[in-house]
Amino acid sequence: MGEYSKALSSHERSLEIRKIALPPNHHSLASSYNNIGAVYRDMGEYSKALSSYKRSLEIRKIALPPNHHSLASSYNNIGNAYYNMREYSKALSSYEQSLEIRKTALPPNHPDLASSYNNIGNVYDNMGEYSKALSSYERSLEIQKIALPPNHPDLAKSYNNIGMVYNDMSEYSKALSSHKQSLEIQKIALPPNHPDLASSYNNIGMVYNKMGEYSNALSSYERAIEIQKIALPPNHPDLASSYNNIGNVYKKMGEYSKALTSYKRSLEIRRIALPPNHPDLASSYNNIGIVCKKMGEYSKALSSYERSLKIQKIALPPNHPDLASSYTGIASVYNKMGEYSKALSSYERAIEIQKIALPPNHPDLATSYNNIGMVYNNMGEYSKALPSHERSFEIRKIALPPNHPDLAASYNNIGSVYNNMGEYSKALSYYEKALQIKKIALSPGHPSTALTERNIESVKKKM
Repeated sequence: MGEYSKALSSHERSLEIRKIALPPNHHSLASSYNNIGAVYRDMGEYSKALSSYKRSLEIRKIALPPNHHSLASSYNNIGNAYYNMREYSKALSSYEQSLEIRKTALPPNHPDLASSYNNIGNVYDNMGEYSKALSSYERSLEIQKIALPPNHPDLAKSYNNIGMVYNDMSEYSKALSSHKQSLEIQKIALPPNHPDLASSYNNIGMVYNKMGEYSNALSSYERAIEIQKIALPPNHPDLASSYNNIGNVYKKMGEYSKALTSYKRSLEIRRIALPPNHPDLASSYNNIGIVCKKMGEYSKALSSYERSLKIQKIALPPNHPDLASSYTGIASVYNKMGEYSKALSSYERAIEIQKIALPPNHPDLATSYNNIGMVYNNMGEYSKALPSHERSFEIRKIALPPNHPDLAASYNNIGSVYNNMGEYSKALSYYEKALQIKKIALSPGHPSTALTERNIESVKKKM
């Protein structure tokens, strides 16, 4: 943090001198505000970054022609700040303003246009609008193929982004192919221990993790850490992310003590490397909460989730989606403890935030309706459980590809409610639909597929 403070102090001193020496709307003042914004961005203080970027833009609007490239840069920076604050509609508006200026000011295949399409793709990806994200990323890649050499690192970044969308769409073979294309370019274009290589190994690991190929996932994540240990300082945030990823795999494997060790290592680094209320610290506490819950250590889980929530309330806007995630975690612990009214209250708080923060058919809303359905099911209130699961299913049908695993989960959960209601033929029908999707979407022998097969056998015996 000391380097950030020095940089901030230096830029602020420069600004004070320029305020005295220059006219009030001189473009150099805009540059100072922009530089201050960049430091705040690197510190994770996005609201302060946004304020500085906006002040820079105000000056540039007065000092520069309406289609000057620096105006496009300002809108882009403002978009980045909103993006990091998860205010995606505002980010999208800013990125689109930047793109419109660049279309006027630059040649049709200029790399900055590719950058704009890339940023717009990032927003759509996070909004759950995957087809729009894919279209934007592919437009970015088209421009880069014309504008850049065939093994330029920016091409690798585009393949990486396309892979991320395919991953979100659960099209894992396409995701893996894109991430491997990214890695191949980076191996040619970059030094052997460049941090971007580590990022690609991390992304490949993430896909393998989703596919249930945990040994391949671990191998990829460990390769990433090997590179990062050489390329980065010992307490760099990217190392924390890699330890976090390894924790995710161990969590999926049910090796909760190993997961906890990895998550705690990640947290240790983040506590050194980041400001005390940085959102990534909240993420670490959240993950520790998840594992403690899985281990049946509910008081520790609750404490971790509450620490996560406390940081988020300081670091994030009041209706930020990550706050909803913390309320969801707290609710899940109360659900496990059999404190169903508290669980419902927290899940409903989560859904209130999501209704404000997210598009109406965002997958996270579906998850929240699903969670509420699970609580009602546990309470034996099946007539309330069923409409919650059905609402979840309706959103997922709109938001997700037809063979997404979450659709299978919805079929499975509706089947479970009918099973509990004694309506076994309906239960069987939904379980079979779940199994059909899982056989397409998941790797052979996936534990989730086996669980649904057991559900089907159980219902058949009751019939």
